[in-house]
Amino acid sequence: METTLGTLTLVRDVEGLRGIYFPHHWCRPHPATFGPYRGERFDDVARQLTEYLNGDRLEFDLEVVLHGDALQMKVWSLLDQIPYGQTMAYGELAAQIGNDVTAQQVGAAVGRNPLSIVVPCHRVIGRYGKLTGYAGGIARKQYLLGLERDYASRASGAPFQCALLSGLSPQDPRHCDLTKPRGRASA
Repeated sequence: METTLGTLTLVRDVEGLRGIYFPHHWCRPHPATFGPYRGERFDDVARQLTEYLNGDRLEFDLEVVLHGDALQMKVWSLLDQIPYGQTMAYGELAAQIGNDVTAQQVGAAVGRNPLSIVVPCHRVIGRYGKLTGYAGGIARKQYLLGLERDYASRASGAPFQCALLSGLSPQDPRHCDLTKPRGRASA
């Protein structure tokens, strides 16, 4: 599928959507495992991705199939709970899981998310708001966060400015919450 983010490879079977991969995606399965190409049954995925990338959709309504180990499944479930326009740090996700799970373990699971965009791993950021790792590249992560920020700005009718890259901790009241318009944050 051609998108503003480049060509996305969509993988599905009769059970549901199994993968959305960027060009040069980290942890991308070998194309031979995708099975034969069939252009049908992707209309719903293509429509919803297009609506999202145009700023007209806040969440997805697709049958998806995820397979991973227990930690990956827990992390991917938590990713799906991060609201549109908000971010969460890897360490915050690790703390939610508990059991001595580290931010690095969460990062590894996030990096293996096969359903980029639909399971919103782009909403996970590093400590102090730093943009780190994304299977599609940092530029695509920044684009997706900007898309959500711009929608939040349009929806509220207020100008939006964000201190996402300024090194603020999530506890700082100026931290980037993309759903709320804020005044200019000092760097």
